[in-house]
Amino acid sequence: MLSPADLVTIPLDDWMNAFVRGWLVPNFRPFFRAAQVPVSNVLNTLNAFLLWVPMLVTTAAFTLAALRWAGVGTAIFTLLGFAFIDMIGYWPETMTTLAMIVTSVLFCALIGVPLGIFAARSDTAWKITRPVLDIMQTIPSFVYLVPIVMLFGVGMTPGIIATIIFAIPPIVRLTNLGIRGVRHDLIEAAQSFGSTRWQMLWDLQLPMAMRTILAGLNQTLMLALSMVVIAALIGAGGLGLVVNTGLGRLNVGEATSGGVGIVILAIVLDRITQGMGEKGLGVGPSLARLLGGVFRTRPLPDQKTPG
Repeated sequence: MLSPADLVTIPLDDWMNAFVRGWLVPNFRPFFRAAQVPVSNVLNTLNAFLLWVPMLVTTAAFTLAALRWAGVGTAIFTLLGFAFIDMIGYWPETMTTLAMIVTSVLFCALIGVPLGIFAARSDTAWKITRPVLDIMQTIPSFVYLVPIVMLFGVGMTPGIIATIIFAIPPIVRLTNLGIRGVRHDLIEAAQSFGSTRWQMLWDLQLPMAMRTILAGLNQTLMLALSMVVIAALIGAGGLGLVVNTGLGRLNVGEATSGGVGIVILAIVLDRITQGMGEKGLGVGPSLARLLGGVFRTRPLPDQKTPG
């Protein structure tokens, strides 16, 4: 029986090679090189800072953060886990991994939150953005490495760019969900008191959607952690490089040590960011008052009917 391939053959691989190698890379190489500069600067600065800070200071800071947002149990686990990482000799690699994760999540937030706000304010933008996010979340993580290597080369910065692209969908989705989930009666009340779109965004929608946005940040953080080992295949360092090196040499101990370090770091960051989402950052009300004073936003009406 005939199949479609007997009638028509589509040379998709040739088309993609011609598009990327023949047009995209020659014409946009300066743009891709320039796009690496801010990522590289943030990564190198943060990595140098984390390696410069003494281990005890970093451990104390994370333990206090865990105590503040995640409870006593997580604080004890953070203290013991970081001490264990230091004792097995992988503290510098852990700090490099932390710098990679923080850099990735920072750029994901800088890009994803405004994009989610834009998608929440426009149904047309969301209809365009949603299938793109679906594709980004269903593409296997290894597939990201091929265009990244062709466009950006190899090294730690291209690995971070691959991580950003891989991890950004959740924060866009949940920012859009949080903004759209703000109660309509509050929005109508703000509009009736003359609030502008920017005033409603800063003083009403963002504070009320903050927990959902932080949940998206947590999911982005977890995806960035899952990409650490894979990004090491194109030159990223840290614990992912330790795991890949141990795997290549069939060194079970080295690979296990790197994996345990990633697990400890993942649990600590996950619990802290989850606590931030559940309890809030602790600055929401004061920030709302400050922004309200800057924009001179009139307060929303009370639930009581004026007498």
